[in-house]
Amino acid sequence: MTALNLIKMALIAATAMVMAAQALAQSAAKQAEATATPKRVIVVSLEDRKLALVEDGQVKKVYTVAVGKPSTPSPVGTFTIERRVANPTYRHNGKTVLPGPGNPVGTRWMGLSKHGYGIHGTNEPKSIGKAASHGCIRMAQADLEEFYELVAEGDTVELVGERNQETAQLFGDGQTPAATAQPTQTAMAASAAPEAQATAQKPAAIANGAAKANPAASAVATLLAAL
Repeated sequence: MTALNLIKMALIAATAMVMAAQALAQSAAKQAEATATPKRVIVVSLEDRKLALVEDGQVKKVYTVAVGKPSTPSPVGTFTIERRVANPTYRHNGKTVLPGPGNPVGTRWMGLSKHGYGIHGTNEPKSIGKAASHGCIRMAQADLEEFYELVAEGDTVELVGERNQETAQLFGDGQTPAATAQPTQTAMAASAAPEAQATAQKPAAIANGAAKANPAASAVATLLAAL
């Protein structure tokens, strides 16, 4: 084997190692970015007329809200925030109201995956804390604008119809004050699920990185065979 062939082999091996290292570094960067994103769950107790923002299993904020009245109740279930709009234009049954003090949904709109329902403001501030809406969740303007900046599209929203162990832990049982900054079972499960999924995907991500390096390894093998 000539010295030239030895040099070629060394260069090919070094190139393959660099490509493999780059693929693994990219995979690690993506995993780190996913881990850095907070896991948020928004829990609304329709009976308590309260909303809690739970982030990474810890209660971050609690707000008093208005919920659907008996004739137009709020839906119950688990949804997501699909759309965020600042200073929305209100349109309903052919009626259009431009942004401003008279807008029925206030200064912010967070549309849910349940069509037609959302978390928004109101031009009737006295309705906060009551069952008064057409099914949406209303917030006072200052709370709404603060909350809007703390959430994102894709965040989970749980609308709970009747007081239960989770809402008692978040908001109190109506007589006892709620414990602060304590994770709820549902919030912990929702928060842990994406993390578990990310953990489960970690070997796959590493495998994908290695797979990207395989063409280089194949090329090395081909070139070595030709030498």
